[in-house]
Parts: sequence; C-alpha cells; structure tokens
Amino acid sequence: MFVNDTVNKAVIDRLFEMGVKLIALRSAGYNHVDIGAAYGKIHVVHVPAYSPYAVAEHAMALLLISVRRIHKAYNRTREFNFSLNGLTGFDLHGKTVGVIGTGKIGQIFIDICRGFGMNVIAYDLFPKKDSGINYVSLNELFSESDIISLHCPLTEETRHMVNKEAISSMKKGVVIVNTSRGALIDTQALIEGIKERKIGAACLDVYEEEADVFFEDRSGHIMDDETLSRLISMPNVIVTSHQAFLTQEALQSIAETTISNILSFFDNDGICDNELCYHCGNIEHCKKERKERCF
Repeated sequence: MFVNDTVNKAVIDRLFEMGVKLIALRSAGYNHVDIGAAYGKIHVVHVPAYSPYAVAEHAMALLLISVRRIHKAYNRTREFNFSLNGLTGFDLHGKTVGVIGTGKIGQIFIDICRGFGMNVIAYDLFPKKDSGINYVSLNELFSESDIISLHCPLTEETRHMVNKEAISSMKKGVVIVNTSRGALIDTQALIEGIKERKIGAACLDVYEEEADVFFEDRSGHIMDDETLSRLISMPNVIVTSHQAFLTQEALQSIAETTISNILSFFDNDGICDNELCYHCGNIEHCKKERKERCF
C-alpha cells in the first residue's frame, strides 16, 4: 500500500475477516493507517528509509526554482520572451533556514543548506545529541527564519502546526517548503498568509486533500478542488505531485525493503525489524526490540 491508500478501521476489519495477516506499506509515513485498529489483528510494516537524499534534494530544487523564478523564465523563453522583468530573486547565502524535523531527510537537507552558506536553525521534539545542529524553540524558528522547510511526520501533535497563529509570527516574505505531509499546514491559513503578502512563496510537494487528486492525470477534467486550483493559480506557489521520493534509487530501495519485510515476517515467525507497533506507544521502536512477535 502507498501513501494515498486509506487503511482505516473498516478496511482493517474487512482484511482481517479475509484472513490477511500483513499490511506492507511502501512508504515511511503511516498516518493513513489506523495502527491502533490493526493491533491484535494485522501486522503493519513500512519502509523507514528509502532515499532520504531524494526528498531533501527535491526540497532544495523547489526552493531554488521559487526564489530564482526559474519556472517563470522557463515558460517565457519557450515563447522567445527573454525579458528579465519580474525575475529578480534573492541569494540563499546568508539567509536563515528553519528546519522542522531532523531525521535522516532533515539532516541531509541541513547539510545541503550549509553547502549554500545558509544559517541553519532547527526544531525537533527529540533533538539529536552531539549533532552540531542549532536547535531552537518552535516559536523562535517561526520568527527568525527566512525560509522554513518541513521534514517531520504527521501526527496529532504536528497536524496544522503551520497555522494562522504560526504564520502571524513569521517574517514578512517567508518562504515555506513542504515535502513531508500536506496536513502539517493549514491550507486556508496558508492561502490567507499569501494573500496578505505575509508569505512570500510556498513550495509544496504535498497537499492536505491530495488523496483524491494526486497520482492521476486530470489534465482533461475540470478541477473540483477549488482550494488546490486557487493555490496553483498563485504566481508565488509551486506545486508538484508528491514526487519528492521519485528517483530510480528510491524506487529500487522501496521495492527491495518491501520484499524483505514480507519475507522476514513470514520466514521469521512473524518478526520484522520494520514493524509498526501500536501496543508499545512508540510505534516505530518496539520495546521488544524485534526479538519476539508483537502479538
């Protein structure tokens, strides 16, 4: 299963009735799965890391395209318009980037930003010890950053973490990059922030209501989602179709890890290193240390 599949209690109960023993996710994120409903019925495994470089590099690509107006220049030159009007960007060197989430992807993005000579500050509920990362409070990150990039999972605590209140505390002209999960951002608050000129640009590879839209060719249809249509129509918003992971290396890793998870589960008495366990309360890191069955 992938990120836009719905795996709620009703789906899980039906799969359980059919005798399904394992749900193999082809993604790191699992916010679309009711892990609590699955516990005691169906085991769930995921791919914790396939190519963190792919996602981090896509985040930087979106940022560069936005701040240097490359998307606008591309469209112009295809019509032989070589005017420079409206294409003035700004240097990344010396700017402060706030990175929310310092897992593997976040850390790689930090390394890329440092390569550009940027000042990096970060926020994470679980700061990495001895990492050399300059951790600050979330409020300080919002108020001090010229650019904010999201690299954290979607949980009840992080849902709509970028909301009206957060946006009001940000610098005027802030650029927001999201390659994680759409619901980290309150989309309506984002639109209002753009309209009020508080947000200078938004670079989005994910969208809060993407499940019924992304991964499909809708070029010949009228877009029913007026919010998404509005975002795409804004000149300072770039939307890509949840493709940050989409590299040859990542696809190979996803396939290999998924197959490995399945074989490990069925060949190792139901034990798999990448199982998601609701029972322990720490879903990704089971207290049993994968030495016995979760249930």
